[in-house]
Amino acid sequence: MKTLRVGMISFAHGHAFSYFNHLAQSPEVSIIGIAEEDRNRVAAIVEQHSIPYYANYQDLLAQDIDAVIICSENVHHAKLVFAAAQAKKHVLCEKPLGTTMEEMEAMIAACKENGVQLMTAFPCRYLAAVVRAKEAIDRGDIGDIVAIKGTNHGGNPGGWFINKDLSGGGAVLDHTVHVMDLMNWFLQSKVKEVYAYGATLFREELEVEDAGMVHVKFENGVFAVLDTSWSRPKSFPTWGDVTMEIVGTKGVISVDGFAQKNDLYRNSLGKGVYSFWGDDMDAYMMRDFVKALLHNEQVPVTGEDGLKATEVALLAYESIKRGQPVAL
Repeated sequence: MKTLRVGMISFAHGHAFSYFNHLAQSPEVSIIGIAEEDRNRVAAIVEQHSIPYYANYQDLLAQDIDAVIICSENVHHAKLVFAAAQAKKHVLCEKPLGTTMEEMEAMIAACKENGVQLMTAFPCRYLAAVVRAKEAIDRGDIGDIVAIKGTNHGGNPGGWFINKDLSGGGAVLDHTVHVMDLMNWFLQSKVKEVYAYGATLFREELEVEDAGMVHVKFENGVFAVLDTSWSRPKSFPTWGDVTMEIVGTKGVISVDGFAQKNDLYRNSLGKGVYSFWGDDMDAYMMRDFVKALLHNEQVPVTGEDGLKATEVALLAYESIKRGQPVAL
């Protein structure tokens, strides 16, 4: 059986551990090595799984591998994708794809020039509720879409996420892209205008915003609003949510991406706990990435998809700065 030889670069983003676990369980994948400047981040899994460790990502890229998974701080995505492309390695890059339009366009171009594929990590496309909604929309069950109201709330992730020099932005950048990608996927229409609000409402000492509202108009006439924030307190059972109300001419679809759960309440923990029993979106995303590369197929979520979703967040910052709508 043919296997995909994969390397992982940086575990700065917590999603890397989930991706690693799914890759390690796949009979179609061989994890060749992990590159991470901070060895403490990966010491446990390197030792447990006897995987070669590299302090320098260039040393990993020099190995006989087919693809890399990049989960670094946001501002390092571009340089790591450039390096991987030049080494002729396919790439799955954590969201947001980049922090500027120029670097994202250059990342996409570099991968194309070197004959490798670039996939953006948007696992929310694999949530059961999202998949069923997409199928219903494509069947025309609710007629033509008129408007979408979405949310991506969460708790403040702390760490490098609240350091603008490493993250590139706060909640607006962090939490716009997932649901914006879903809206783009559903509508297949270009964004023509963005109007946004952003502020620091929950932790005044932050240098980045922890709350935002992003309003979007599409070329096909649909308008959307997205509540993107780090508004959930420490006592909240989970990191956040992904919800949408999709209003059509013949009906409405309500999407709650993480509703497949049991609620557990324990005094010893001081808060409720969500016990999620639904399909694992990360597992499906990693499966499709591996499958596409092994069979020489197009990856299902491209670098262009990552750019289009991130562009809305960047335009939101411009709108916040100007205090008025920004047109493309």
